[in-house]
Amino acid sequence: MEALRQDDPRRFGRFTALARFDEGASAVRYVARDLASGESALITAARPELAAVPVFSRRFQAEARTAERLAGGWVAPPLDPGDTAETPADEAEPLWTAAAYVPALPLAEAIAIAGPLPERALRILGAGIAEILSRVHAAGSVLQGLAPGTVLLAADGPRLTAFGPLGAAASAEARPGGQLSVRLGYLTPEQIEGKEVSAASDLFVLGLLLAYAATGTTPFTEGPAEEATRRIAEDEPELDAVPEELRELIANCLAKDPDQRPTAGTVAAELALEGAAGLARGGWLPEPLAAAVADQEARVLALEVPEEGEAEAARAGQADAPAAPEDARPEDPRTFREPEDARTAPEPEDARPVDAPALGKPADVAAPSGDADPGNGDIGEDRGTTRFLNTGPRPPQNDRPTTQLALPHELTAPRAPDALPAAPPAQPAAPLALPAGPVAPQQPGHTHGGPAPYPAAALPAGPAGPGGPGGGPMVSLPLPPAPAPAPDPAASRRTLLTIAAAAVGGLIVGGGSVAALGSGGTAEATDDKPAPKPRRTLPGQAPEPRWTYAHPASESSPLTAALWQDKLLVVTSESQASAVDLRTGKRLWQRADGAKGQAALAAGADLVFVASPTEFLWLSPKNGKVVHRVRYTEAFEDLPGLTVGRLAGSSGPVIWFTGSHTVVEKAPKPKKGKKKGKDKEVVEAYFFAYDIVRRKELWRTSVPAGRAPGTPAYRVVAERSADVLVRQDAASLTAAEVKKAKGKGSVRSFDQKTGKLLWAKQYGAASLEAATTGDEDGTLYAAVGQDLQAFEADSTKPLWRVEGSEDSWFGTPLIAGPLIHTTERSRLVGAVERESGRLVWRRSTEVPGTGPAPSLTLSGSEKTLIAADAVQVTVFAAADGERLWKFQDIGSADPKGETVRASYRALAFGETVVVQRDRSFYAFPVA
Repeated sequence: MEALRQDDPRRFGRFTALARFDEGASAVRYVARDLASGESALITAARPELAAVPVFSRRFQAEARTAERLAGGWVAPPLDPGDTAETPADEAEPLWTAAAYVPALPLAEAIAIAGPLPERALRILGAGIAEILSRVHAAGSVLQGLAPGTVLLAADGPRLTAFGPLGAAASAEARPGGQLSVRLGYLTPEQIEGKEVSAASDLFVLGLLLAYAATGTTPFTEGPAEEATRRIAEDEPELDAVPEELRELIANCLAKDPDQRPTAGTVAAELALEGAAGLARGGWLPEPLAAAVADQEARVLALEVPEEGEAEAARAGQADAPAAPEDARPEDPRTFREPEDARTAPEPEDARPVDAPALGKPADVAAPSGDADPGNGDIGEDRGTTRFLNTGPRPPQNDRPTTQLALPHELTAPRAPDALPAAPPAQPAAPLALPAGPVAPQQPGHTHGGPAPYPAAALPAGPAGPGGPGGGPMVSLPLPPAPAPAPDPAASRRTLLTIAAAAVGGLIVGGGSVAALGSGGTAEATDDKPAPKPRRTLPGQAPEPRWTYAHPASESSPLTAALWQDKLLVVTSESQASAVDLRTGKRLWQRADGAKGQAALAAGADLVFVASPTEFLWLSPKNGKVVHRVRYTEAFEDLPGLTVGRLAGSSGPVIWFTGSHTVVEKAPKPKKGKKKGKDKEVVEAYFFAYDIVRRKELWRTSVPAGRAPGTPAYRVVAERSADVLVRQDAASLTAAEVKKAKGKGSVRSFDQKTGKLLWAKQYGAASLEAATTGDEDGTLYAAVGQDLQAFEADSTKPLWRVEGSEDSWFGTPLIAGPLIHTTERSRLVGAVERESGRLVWRRSTEVPGTGPAPSLTLSGSEKTLIAADAVQVTVFAAADGERLWKFQDIGSADPKGETVRASYRALAFGETVVVQRDRSFYAFPVA
């Protein structure tokens, strides 16, 4: 961290800036505080000159939305910015985001402090980042946000802070005409070959990141820079210094063929089977880094808001001070000082762009300066190979003119199929800028602060100079499309974004096209390519869905979803009920009568039963037409004003539900000479059994009313031949019932034929909220503290106990033949023997953080177990717990799109599982 500079903003919405955390090519990060609540935040503020470029603004917002969708675990959650100040009409709207501040060190700074990380820390680092990548890749996206500056090391695990190429850019520069030039700090073999980036590209960079964390350098350092692309594409990485146990995995990540690289899920499982969070318990950072993180936390707590007078004095002092030379930088005790004779000669003030034709020979290109600006991606290194930029601990400097590339407007116009390439213009729209004077090369000594430097080399030139026709074409780095306003017909006013990978002196090497984003829409390429073939399914990667269905945005979000006879997916919402064909994923019908209905059930072989707030409906599965209708006022006419609660359970044609209505109790007749008391309203509640095939009430029994408005919420936990066992949700208990229970939950038994209450029992120390289920043999399984315990239902005798993980508890288990599948809040899923409680297997879903335990679903064959929570769906082999694949849907990248916070649900039939998250449904094949 460093003190605020004179031109730094002081306010970001409700937050007051306290200090600079660090800065990158496209943004500066600040530590800030809400003075009212004391809440600390990490503010990421786009550089004003870049924020004024429309395509940058859209991309910045899109990456911020991605961060919001990935929030949780190893991604800091976004914070409410509060009220923001109005921006003057003549100024660009400031772009910034606020995330929860977590004391942490950038990876590059950590390596500078303590050197390479030990094996356990490497495993936690890699597993944490791989878990995030797994979530991104599950949605078919590519992150392109990994670099030593975008990964932070906190006391409890790693954090990722960049979610696209802007966040991980080595340099970004606004060019004339509203253009934007962005360079990434790495190359991958497929980019060198001009191929599209994919999820496998993120895995290659993850391999580089882990090799860097393990050795302090990158694995393609040996050899002349002019052969760098050949080494990346052909040579094996140098991994001798990587711990032996991790060498093979990192080598696999660095495979030349993208199809041979492991998936992110596979990497996460191999590095930390119990998940990064599980492996990091008890601390994971080496002592010097743990001390540095603690020191940073203490310094942030001690930061005070600069007073206005002090800020003005600082500005005045800086204004009066003599100008510092461009290469001046504060001393850093963790870096070696450079010899004076190795420093670059000062750059002349009249340095200006030169015409592209002047770059006709390699000798014309000067080697990069060792003192080049780290804020611009130049840190005294050659870029002739795959590397990470900005890894040194030196503070950022002011931008210098450097060799950059922006795409001329002419390249964005569509070209006729038979048209010949036009001759290069004498003066490109975005000229290449070089220092006017000679620059002396520098070979600084290598420290753990960054990768080892390379010797200087010039870019091979083609007939028209470097980067021109015949030379090394530019690297294609396609981006996920960012939303854009309507196209501007004036091509000369299009705003362009050119993404290129950093190479020698900032020039571009490799092959393929340049991805251009214009104000008119999504990414387009300057040369035509055939559509890529679909990649084969790899271990850990979700299979291709049989179909997908998107609930219309014009309708309200789904309330319930259920499968009918393995033929229909019936979805209810506030406005209607609708049906989707399970074979094709196409909507068949919708019916407004089913609005706010509960989950659909099969009423015999040819009717769909839906319980709405006012009536029972029987719908035709073919067209949704109402075949039968039973209004509650008619079916239960002796209970006027009956309110039906949610269904407690079903078995064949029988459903169980609760209901309540209000009656008026007349005040008793007063004694002579006394005033008559007031009548009072009393809620009466009942538990019902109803046959949905015969459309007939079987029985009802009076039960205690629940918390206002009065209908108790029941759930059937087991059905036996003579009775049904029922639990009441703790949230629907009255205050008197909670007090009477003394913190312990209970189970009620109702006679199957008459509905008579047989008994109510408590089981050990199972709480009011404890997850409970039972089987037909009379055994109950309940969460007791951190453990799962089995009881005889009738006698409450304990049978066995399974220990849970620390600071966690069990969710509702799932019975499957001789096994019981378990789920825990710590994201552990497993199986135990139903008879003895012996643990068969236990695996982590690899979802960081805490929350409700995943809900469990079995496939039709019971061979596959599906665990769904708020973050992802994880699929296991039910027999041995092998992790098969994961799936996540991070939603639309539209900056104005709705953020999806709904949990995942899984509905299984036959060899298919339907995964739902809010409006989106995916039908995946399963065993």
